Amino acid sequence: MKKVISTEKIPIKMWLDDIEEGALQQARNLANLPFAFHHVAIMADAHFGYGMPIGGVLATDEVVIPNAVGVDIGCGVCCLQTSLTDIEDKTLRSILGAIRKTIPTGFKHHRCKQDEAMMPKAAEGLDSLKIVSQEYESALAQLGTLGGGNHFIEIQKGSDNHIWVMIHSGSRNLGYRVANHYNSVAVKLNKKWKSPVNPKWQLAYLPLSSATGWNYLVEMQYCVDFALCNRLHMLQQVKTIFEDHAPEIRFAQPLNVAHNYAAREKHFGQDLIIHRKGATRAFAREMGVIPGSQGMESYIVRGLGNRESFCSCSHGAGRKLGRKQAQRTLKLQEEIDFLEKRNILHEIRSKKDLDEAAGAYKDIHSVIASQDDLIEVVTELKPLAVIKG
Repeated sequence: MKKVISTEKIPIKMWLDDIEEGALQQARNLANLPFAFHHVAIMADAHFGYGMPIGGVLATDEVVIPNAVGVDIGCGVCCLQTSLTDIEDKTLRSILGAIRKTIPTGFKHHRCKQDEAMMPKAAEGLDSLKIVSQEYESALAQLGTLGGGNHFIEIQKGSDNHIWVMIHSGSRNLGYRVANHYNSVAVKLNKKWKSPVNPKWQLAYLPLSSATGWNYLVEMQYCVDFALCNRLHMLQQVKTIFEDHAPEIRFAQPLNVAHNYAAREKHFGQDLIIHRKGATRAFAREMGVIPGSQGMESYIVRGLGNRESFCSCSHGAGRKLGRKQAQRTLKLQEEIDFLEKRNILHEIRSKKDLDEAAGAYKDIHSVIASQDDLIEVVTELKPLAVIKG
């Protein structure tokens, strides 16, 4: 831990030295919520978000905040170790081409609905999920698609001498619709209740004693499950492509982590709702994944179970430049030279791509070093080739 701020209703515990003023004010807002518990934890990759800093962990008592989860519910990472220890440049380029033809990126969906058997099952049937049931047919065509923003498919070389595949993606439009619906409902209810929470904080809440609060948790969990199914579907497509190029290849079991969700957990002797918005769970001996930016290393880590972070760690490197700011200020040729000097097949082609350049993000090595009380590194993964959403 780097510092503790003790000027608010509850402390703010931080794993970074410098934080932008907007994100710090959001952390202060969290610490002054009437139902916030014990302290607020701010991870090493934290930066300004919508309502709550990305890279934040908030514990509440019987209350859930849709904006403290965000619109990409269940966004996370799947990674897979292969039996390959090397890969030729020609083969790598061929695999990348096949992935681009097979997996839709950005706003694109599959032309046909995917196999419904790959979708999550609703315990009480789809009719019990108001928003999910409305979006279900559309979600069938979104299953196995990457999305945009900072989502990626990356082929990597591990410090264990194996070739790895990593996929970062979320719940697509399904999670977006669920998040927006319940946040809108929460805003209206908070106004009706004359909530003590300042509406400018964008932290409208739902009590879990209400049907609406419970329904949000159930639909949110379905989106978390859908995001995992989405990643696994893409992972299976990538595995098939690798098998076409290397028939003798073998794969380990995939490792999956989500970093946008709320869950009931016990901390400091109390049952709580833990909101992780851009934060990875890191219970003792629990395996996790912390991806770097395009062109930088990613890490397989093992949690140390530090209760001061609510057993959490960072979810990535974290932005240091906003998207528009990166496009305005970063130099295109410098970013391309950086990637090509590292022999990485990349997706930086024009100024508009600079929002996802390495220069837009914090240094992943410093971020990892800042949380040595939260995690230990198991495997370092160097990027070989990347497809961006």
